[in-house]
Amino acid sequence: MRLSSLGLGTYLGSPDPATDTHYIEASHAFFEVGGTIFDTAANYRGGRSERALGLAFAELPREQFFVSTKAGYLPMSDGITEESQRDWFQRVLLGPGILTPDEVIDSCHAMTPKYLSHQLDLSCGSLGVSTVDLFHIHNPEQQRPILGPLAFDNALRMAFEACEGFFHAGRIKAYGCATWNGFRVFPDSAEHLSLENLLRIAQDVGGRDHHFQWIQAPLNLAMPEAFVVPTQRFGGSAMPLLEACQRGGIQVQTSASIMQGRILKQIEGQRAALADVFPGCASAAQMALQFTRSCPGVTTALCGMGHKKHVDENALVMGLPRLSPELLKGLL
Repeated sequence: MRLSSLGLGTYLGSPDPATDTHYIEASHAFFEVGGTIFDTAANYRGGRSERALGLAFAELPREQFFVSTKAGYLPMSDGITEESQRDWFQRVLLGPGILTPDEVIDSCHAMTPKYLSHQLDLSCGSLGVSTVDLFHIHNPEQQRPILGPLAFDNALRMAFEACEGFFHAGRIKAYGCATWNGFRVFPDSAEHLSLENLLRIAQDVGGRDHHFQWIQAPLNLAMPEAFVVPTQRFGGSAMPLLEACQRGGIQVQTSASIMQGRILKQIEGQRAALADVFPGCASAAQMALQFTRSCPGVTTALCGMGHKKHVDENALVMGLPRLSPELLKGLL
């Protein structure tokens, strides 16, 4: 399958039927213009984002789209049933024995094998698929400051073992870690994730043919760390995340590619001056996405597109040639 250089994200929006409908329309429009990557998570909009994608996918050929989802945060709602978070936790997780209270870290996060399996089942059902192309552990760095490095590595090892089992059972095709701070901060930070260490754990549990093959991290003009800041040590050398991923054979999804729209006003004020730098881009959003998708090592730049009009505007950049690394660094 050809992986599109943009991916449709489903994080934002109200948990209501109108937003569901807009996501379904946007997903169909994205697929029609050549978009093949769709990203979601079990907790997005209380599970409604996955269910909306499932309705969209029902009309698409399964072999022609790639879906990634995530598990880690507790949704604390199904987006439909009116109940307290305490009642939801008791009904869905505690009562059936999926999680115990002491397995919930920082009151919001879990990555035990049983919980990950439960969330994967839920995601497959909502998405209407038997196999997920990519299953991310969602922001695992949430647990590292609380557990400490050794206990965190042990928890991650058990999670990776579970994911290898999911692969061999035909439930996923690959797994990874979707992060926010983990790869952006330096090794002296309690939240730091070392790609080299994650690969070492994956090889320990899955051998040389392990299926830890992707990561997700933020990257945009205002948050360029993955491209230019040497937060990683790989093979004894310090380097930015994207370079480490290229050396380790890891594919990259970028999140916050337009920083949820917050950088567009700044770009808009300079759009005329940037026209020669971004040929073919007619809007601030297109320029922002062209920057991110062009960074060496990026497989796909994810962007929240909850309306067809977002797709109509953003999809144009998929047909543009990528910019050179030298030009990109000159923008920073």
